[in-house]
Formats: sequence, C-alpha cells, structure tokens
Amino acid sequence: MDMIKELILRRRCRKENKENNEIPKGCKKAVSGEAFLFLGGIGILFLFLGIHMGAIHMFNTLMNTAYQLLLDTVFYVMAIAVLSGAVSALFSEFGVISLLNKGLSPLMKPIYGLPGASAVGILTTYLSDNPAVLTLKADENFPEYFQKKHLPALVNLGTSFGMGMIVTTFMIGIASPSGESFLLPAVIGNAGGIAGSIVSTRLILFLSYKEYGRGKPQGKSLKPESESAVLYRKVREGGVGARFMDALLAGGKSGVQMGISIIPGVLIICTLVLMLANGAPEGGYTGGAYEGVAILPWIGKKLDFILMPLFGFTSPEGITVPITALGAAGAAISLVPNLVNLGLASGHDVAVFTAMCICWGGFLSTHAAMMDTFGCRRMTGKAIACHTAGGLCAGILANWLYQLVSVLM
Repeated sequence: MDMIKELILRRRCRKENKENNEIPKGCKKAVSGEAFLFLGGIGILFLFLGIHMGAIHMFNTLMNTAYQLLLDTVFYVMAIAVLSGAVSALFSEFGVISLLNKGLSPLMKPIYGLPGASAVGILTTYLSDNPAVLTLKADENFPEYFQKKHLPALVNLGTSFGMGMIVTTFMIGIASPSGESFLLPAVIGNAGGIAGSIVSTRLILFLSYKEYGRGKPQGKSLKPESESAVLYRKVREGGVGARFMDALLAGGKSGVQMGISIIPGVLIICTLVLMLANGAPEGGYTGGAYEGVAILPWIGKKLDFILMPLFGFTSPEGITVPITALGAAGAAISLVPNLVNLGLASGHDVAVFTAMCICWGGFLSTHAAMMDTFGCRRMTGKAIACHTAGGLCAGILANWLYQLVSVLM
C-alpha cells in the first residue's frame, strides 16, 4: 500500500515539475540544437564560397553586389512602384476598381468557389502586395460573406495576385538587346498566373472542406444588397481636381513605401542567389559585383530533362528567378534584366517568369502570418503545399500558352 502511495506521489511530482518548467508559447530553450544546426549551415555555405572565391573576394563581392543592386535595381523598381501606386489610387478614387469588382464578383463562385466579395482580395493584392487581402478581415461585414472553410482559400487567392501590377509593368519595361517587346509575354504570364490561382485556391478549398466541413456563415446570411464594397465607395474631400491630385500623390507615396519595403529582400536574397548563380569572370575573381560560383546553373543542367518540357527555359540560369520568387517577388524580377541582357532569357522565359512571380510572389515569407491572422494556423502547411502546386502550374501553362501563341502568330 505504501509503495502504491509512493508511486502516485512521484508521478504527481513529475507532473508538477513538467508544468512548472513548461516553455512559454512562442519561446524556445535558450540553448538548443537549433543554434548548432544554424551555425553549421551558415559555416558550410560561407566555407564553400570562400574556398572557391577566396575569403576577401567573397566579402567584397557580397558588399559590391548589394550596392549595385540598390543602385541599378531597387530604385528602378521603386520608380515603377510609385507610378503604379499613383495609377491604382486614381482607379480606386474614381470608381474603376469598384466597377471591376462588380464585374468580377459574379465569376468568383463558379471559378474559385468563393463568395463574390473575395474579388476585392484579387484587386487589392494585384495593385499592392499579398497582405492586402487582410483588408477584408478588417471589414465589419466580413462574417456575413465568408465561412470558416473559405478563409485558407482566401489567403491563397490573395497571394496568387500579389504585386501583379508591379511585376507586369516591370517585365514590359525591360529593354531587350534584340528590340523584342515583352508586352505579349507579360500578358501571357498574367494568364498563367490566373490559372495557377485557380489551382491553388481550389486545392486548398477541397482540403478545407474536409477540415472544417460545410458549415454555415460565421454571422448572418449573405445579403448582396448589404455588401458595402459593391454598393458604396469612400472618396476624398474636395472637388474633382483636388481629389485627383490627392489620390495621385497619396498613391505615389504608397509606392515609395513599397519600394523601401522590398530593399531587404532584394539586397539579401538577390545577392545570395546571384553569388550562387553567376560564375567567375574570365580573369578570375576580383571581388567585384555579380561574381559567383555558378552552383544553381549546374543544378539546372542536371534537372534540364525536367525543366525544359515543363517551363522551356532558354538557359539553366532561368531557374534562379522562380526560386527567388518563393522568398520575394521584388528580388525575383530584379534578376530578369541581367538574364535578358546576357541572352540567357527571351520572351518565352519572361512569360514564365511573370506567371510564377505573380502567383508565388514571396508567399513563403508571408503565408504563415496571414494564415494565423485568419485563424487557420493548423492549415498553414497544406496551404503552402497547395500554393506551391499552383505556382508550378502557372509556369507550365505560361510555357505551353506562349508556344501555342507563337505557332499561331
């Protein structure tokens, strides 16, 4: 009997100790295996670069590449963002966005399986960035439109169109050495991005049905006449001229903010990708900008039997753009002009790049936070897997569509 009491007491003590030593939510142990794994990974990367380039040249190339990207790419993207922001603000102020929204709303249910109000998410993210879809969450009428099963799909839908206008405008503005216009490839890329968005949204919606079931709306039943985003729009104070100038300047200001926000992604991700993608200059390493070890093209050549039928890249270096798009769309598009100037990318590639940059658009860096905001954290992994499939489908369709258009023309 005493032995049984002792066992019970020991178990109770272990339970209390476990509760007292419980790690707070969002925290980890001060010292864990994660630190050693991180140091090992960083050490292997820089050791690999240092062995090939030399330590001094490696660090000089890191700094010089980041500096050149800031001057040559970031300010150019920022200028485009300012112009795009001004145009989108004018569209919003004078009702063009509301008109498009009213036209798109009836298509949302048959195409995406989502309520018509989700069309607002497409328009806001296309004109800005992925997190803009969260503006729907802030709408006081939000519970009337969406059920729990719709929320993961809404995140994937908004992410599929993030920075769409900036990516498209940037691609059209690239100057080709051969004088080729990239207007048609950019349009084809947008078509591929739309197809990818349908795949991504429908896949996660199917999984969401299984997770949450076919529940009732969160609030009252949907009443189209109460949908403020369709019936009314807010406008600025003053006459037409004052509203025009105010929208123009406010939109341009938002473009500056977006241009600043892409600086970390472009300088950090792009610098690393370029060092892994570019090779050594003819005379050997000098520590100059855009030098590297050319490991990504080597991987691309090994996977050429897969990449060519699916995406039709002109060169193995083309793989660097979609890989970078996983982390940041702004960083990904900044790689394209250099590929075009070196003859490593053509209109065909631009169509595929446009589709994948719009559809993926840095979703790995935003998806988890957006899913958490919508209260769907447990579906984050499935949403990321579905969106990865959607981006691949976007690139594949853009490839085939460009080839079809080329044959017809």
